[in-house]
Amino acid sequence: MAKRDYYEILGVSKGASDDEMKKAYRKMAIKYHPDKNPDNPEAEEKFKEAAEAYEVLSNAEKRAQYDRFGHDGMRGGFGGAGGGMNMEDIFSQFGDIFGGGGSPFESFFGGGGGGRRQRKGSALRIKLKLNLEEIANGVEKKIKVNRLVNAEGVTFKTCPTCGGSGQMKKVVNTMLGQMVSATTCSSCSGSGQVIDKRPPGVDSTGLEMQEEVIPIKIPAGVGDGMQLSMSGKGNMAPGGGVPGDLLIVIEEVEHELLKRDGTNVVFDLFVNFADAALGQSMEVPTIDGKVRIKLEPGTQSGKILRLRGKGIKDINGYGKGDQLIHVNVWTPKKLSKEETEILEKLRDSENFEPKPGKGEKGFFDRIKEFF
Repeated sequence: MAKRDYYEILGVSKGASDDEMKKAYRKMAIKYHPDKNPDNPEAEEKFKEAAEAYEVLSNAEKRAQYDRFGHDGMRGGFGGAGGGMNMEDIFSQFGDIFGGGGSPFESFFGGGGGGRRQRKGSALRIKLKLNLEEIANGVEKKIKVNRLVNAEGVTFKTCPTCGGSGQMKKVVNTMLGQMVSATTCSSCSGSGQVIDKRPPGVDSTGLEMQEEVIPIKIPAGVGDGMQLSMSGKGNMAPGGGVPGDLLIVIEEVEHELLKRDGTNVVFDLFVNFADAALGQSMEVPTIDGKVRIKLEPGTQSGKILRLRGKGIKDINGYGKGDQLIHVNVWTPKKLSKEETEILEKLRDSENFEPKPGKGEKGFFDRIKEFF
């Protein structure tokens, strides 16, 4: 079977920079990482394929040789004509590719690999309440989290069962010859280390509960029930393995006056008959504070006014929604004697007789027009 082009494997152009190459490989490695695709031979092969491509293209000399001669020009080395590395070789050589700096939302693994597969700590899940203003504009919060961390004074030693490899290998004689199978060491759970000494009060894992204040940036446009993940901010793993993730579930607090509809904000404006008939200037609330609008004379109940750009930012960056003002003409339930007499005089006025024309839209027409 013909080998695939290395640039095609990573999804980059031949003129890609080292930084672009690294980002592309990291994306592929995360997608097909064994921890994310357990017992999936196809994903493991793609993981190895991406590592092979990156090993060649990240080396200036090998990249120049590959650009000139292609696969036929590669002799030996990682994944070339001379064969490939196993999974432990990949983690050993490229473990730092999974670390990376920047926002914790951008990091998937939160730590490097090693010769052995590192144990990963358990995830933590918290709920975070946000009001409409915070959701619309994004917000930075500081939250207190109780997480398991490695206790001070705990020391570790090489696991005597597996000798620090994290695996137990077994050789079986078959008709086809000797076959080697490897399983995770039950004594150290694959970390290669076991506790040597621990102070009083610390459990057998060497972990203790500790309160930590964690700053988090919530992007604009999140929704109720949405879950964000911060890599490496969950519980630590015994022996200093890879920390788990902190999962933040968004809980939207209902606004007193405004209702959310996707990226739009809806406000019900109640006006009296006189203001609707004569027109009026009035203030309405928005996410960013009050604004003044003008109600045109003869405004009908059910009319929808639009304030463009006064809604919520789309979390995927597709612009910003609007604020929709739904006009409701208020009909009083009780009238005084004087009010009744005035309205009785107007009841039979020709001008007060409903005469909807083609330009007057009903409820369903207005909904259809909006969508």
